[in-house]
Amino acid sequence: MVAAAAHAFMFGKKIAGVHDHGSGQDLQIAAEARGDRLQGFDGDRSASFTGTSSEIYDAGDNAFISLAIDGLKAQGYDRGSSSHYSLSVTDQIVRLYDHAAGSWFAFSIQVA
Repeated sequence: MVAAAAHAFMFGKKIAGVHDHGSGQDLQIAAEARGDRLQGFDGDRSASFTGTSSEIYDAGDNAFISLAIDGLKAQGYDRGSSSHYSLSVTDQIVRLYDHAAGSWFAFSIQVA
């Protein structure tokens, strides 16, 4: 969800899906940013997410996630899992580092 949201804000394109390289799964995540507002839906969890370029509300986890974008990089804090993250974007690949897990995750973003 965070990968899709960050990509939508950075490039201003509609997100039609996300491929999780770690699990090999195509995730049913859609997102669209218009100006400073975000709307999205995670079909796998049947949960919406909304917010701004600085904070996202995940209705599925009933939690807020901060987001600070700087060019093609971003960082933030997930209040639901109490963990920090960092991410970078190259073309349609988002690499996310979860500080609590101490692991990198890669996602391919599918634009509409």
